[in-house]
Amino acid sequence: MQVLNLIRDFELKKMKEFEIIKEYLDRLLGIANKIRLLGFELSNSRIVEKILVTVPKRYEATITTLENTKDL
Repeated sequence: MQVLNLIRDFELKKMKEFEIIKEYLDRLLGIANKIRLLGFELSNSRIVEKILVTVPKRYEATITTLENTKDL
């Protein structure tokens, strides 16, 4: 049950407009680490996908550049 609650929390997280990337990453990785400690597999690619999808629009140009130059 605890894993399900953590997964739900992970899925519902979004970056706040005033928040910096480091704070957001720390929150997401904290949840991801708790999920992994409970024995559930959460891939790094899923975490990266979550970050790319949930950051505010002001990072859109940076994300596009990353997607075009790296094999994500």
